[in-house]
Amino acid sequence: MENVRPPYRIVIADDHPIFRDGLRRLLELDAAFVVVGEAADGAEALKLVKQLGPDMLLLDLAMPRVPGLETLAELAKAKTPVRTILLTAQIERAQIVEALQLGARGIVLKESATELLMESIRVVMAGQYWVGRESVSDLVATLRELMPRGGEEPSTRRYGLTPREMEVISAIVAGYTNKDIAQKFAISEQTVKHHLTNVFDKVGVSTRLELALFAVNHHLTDGII
Repeated sequence: MENVRPPYRIVIADDHPIFRDGLRRLLELDAAFVVVGEAADGAEALKLVKQLGPDMLLLDLAMPRVPGLETLAELAKAKTPVRTILLTAQIERAQIVEALQLGARGIVLKESATELLMESIRVVMAGQYWVGRESVSDLVATLRELMPRGGEEPSTRRYGLTPREMEVISAIVAGYTNKDIAQKFAISEQTVKHHLTNVFDKVGVSTRLELALFAVNHHLTDGII
């Protein structure tokens, strides 16, 4: 018998009851989705995510009490595994950058067609990102395009980074694996891991994605890649 995947369990967070009800009805027309909870603000959304452990949170950007970006920050602190798509009527480029840096996996405009929302959920659940109307395969490249240029100069002295560590950071931002980096610089994978451990300690991050975002945000690799 062919294995059938259980439907994605979704929580909707929006302060407009009519919008929540309409979105729930639309989603549940597709057997791939089931809405397990609804929240009217960020505080309720956080509570439901912790209680229900959904696969997906559809989160409104503008809500009372705890708005969307603040909710994202709280979810990041709690290290919840839920994948979040931010729903919004309008959003500025700086807010897109902030949302992605806070852990949002997608940004979808409320004016988008239903098919686009469905597609964005599937893309995000498959491990990719979604911004606006399309899938994003390279998050770091997208952030580099969205972020304003100039103003802040790269600074290795501030973090005590060595030239080799800067090369490793540049390779991480470019999407290289440890094996790729080892081959690129003719060093062992163990040495690459050692460099990454040192870099993590110096800049205060704990994952490769956090390092890539930190490097982009602080212009560490400007002019290098």
